[in-house]
Amino acid sequence: MGVKAALPRYELYFYNVVLCMAMLWAARWIFDVSSSNSNRKTFKTSVQPGWYYSGRKMDTADVEWMMWFSSFREHIIFALSGHVIFAKICSLLAPQYRSLMFMMYGMLAVFTSMGWAYVTLILSHLVLLYSISLVKLRWLCFVAGLTTLATFKMEPFISWQAGFVTGSFELRPLLFYGGCGFTIMRCMSFALENCEKKDGNYSILELLKYNFYLPFFYFGPIMTFDKFYIQANNPNLTRKDGEMWNISLQGLLHLGVIMIVAVLLHFMYILTIPSDMKLLKNISDWALVGLAYLNLVYDWVKAAVMFGVINTISRLDHLDPPKPPKCITMLYVFSEAHFDRGIHDFLCKYVYNYLGGKHDNVLDELIASLCTFGIAALWLGPGWVVFIWAFLNCFGLNFELWTARFFTMEPFISIEMAISESMSRRIRAVFNTFNFWTIVLYNVLALNSLEFANLVAKRLLLKGFPFTTITVLFVTYCLIQLIKERERRQALIDDPDPIPPPAPVPDPTPTDPSTTQTDAAAAAQPVDPNKQKAE
Repeated sequence: MGVKAALPRYELYFYNVVLCMAMLWAARWIFDVSSSNSNRKTFKTSVQPGWYYSGRKMDTADVEWMMWFSSFREHIIFALSGHVIFAKICSLLAPQYRSLMFMMYGMLAVFTSMGWAYVTLILSHLVLLYSISLVKLRWLCFVAGLTTLATFKMEPFISWQAGFVTGSFELRPLLFYGGCGFTIMRCMSFALENCEKKDGNYSILELLKYNFYLPFFYFGPIMTFDKFYIQANNPNLTRKDGEMWNISLQGLLHLGVIMIVAVLLHFMYILTIPSDMKLLKNISDWALVGLAYLNLVYDWVKAAVMFGVINTISRLDHLDPPKPPKCITMLYVFSEAHFDRGIHDFLCKYVYNYLGGKHDNVLDELIASLCTFGIAALWLGPGWVVFIWAFLNCFGLNFELWTARFFTMEPFISIEMAISESMSRRIRAVFNTFNFWTIVLYNVLALNSLEFANLVAKRLLLKGFPFTTITVLFVTYCLIQLIKERERRQALIDDPDPIPPPAPVPDPTPTDPSTTQTDAAAAAQPVDPNKQKAE
């Protein structure tokens, strides 16, 4: 119930009007703050000259975005364009050897950009973790992988290993940490898949092919080894009807989003303003709440575009990469609150589902979620802010799961059955509203600072109570209802006939035993609870 129910059209129109007015109101406040001459001292460090003809400066506080699309875009475009051309030639001439050719080009590109010392460092970690994978002990592979990952996240090991890579190339520090971190995660995936292999071991050449695929090497996303191995070694390179059109359309869409973000960064300094606490204390509640929300939207857009560009290239190579993250605007459950779907798939496959089992035991579920967020905290880099973020999200995930199960008990289930489906949807949306802002506050903590998150929480819950609190929650309620309406319509498209078909007439012909075993094995596969959509 709930999400399947339709609401009256006039009610949905009302929600749209309220949401648009609220967003425009908050955006106007942020634009006024960004345009104010009294804030020039705040903008002096991170707001730099932008487009000359616009007469506006550009917010350059996000180093990662500036690296990708301003400072080093020529280097990145050159390397990725070379990969696309090289991959196309290999696919035409020798499709059976294309994964080997990808590896050779990737190693050459890494050597050219970072030098022989960096390649040697990467190879040393590859050989170490490959040797450990031959033992075929999952716990040993995990311990070795996480210990190796910690050497790139904790001092003094970071500085010691970074000292091997010298040079004046400004991009090197970012490439160093990105390449090393993703390399260790890929090695862990390879080692864990090797533990599952019944006959023999995967060769070290397969690990080299997997790791040195250039589009994924420096910036991800993580594609687990089992998927990469099957897709990269598939000699059948035929495409579905309209696939190239979809890839081209996806590329143009990303280009359009990049241009829109560039325009917004010239007129709304949403990344610089949160760094000045004195300025934040003087702006309105609406501006502060809108600023927190837009920071999360921007971070999703950045992740979607960065991973989207890489995914477009990998789709040209006949791979099916992890999808971009789900927009924060569409999130109201903790189980879908992730900004890197590759890392999310990695943790679900090897940690959360492996330790959690069927996810029906409180203790197993708690251990699985604690281990999952513990590895996520190590991946992000240990620190108090990261630990607080991991604890809060772990608590939110478990609280959400067991609260949902609690309300499936009596008398709640009988009460829900007694009311209409549309009313059930409205009641659920009220609870989802609180969940939405919990997710926003927890992730603002990780993206900005503890002080900024604390200020937003105080304004929203204490100082702004009751007017700001009730108004923001009502606007959020409107947003949740529009999200649910979108999900309802998508469900109708995916399954236009909810009535189950009649049972088939038994076939008197003998059944193929191999087919029966295959179907039984497919049915026995565990379902990822993170992919089940809570209403």
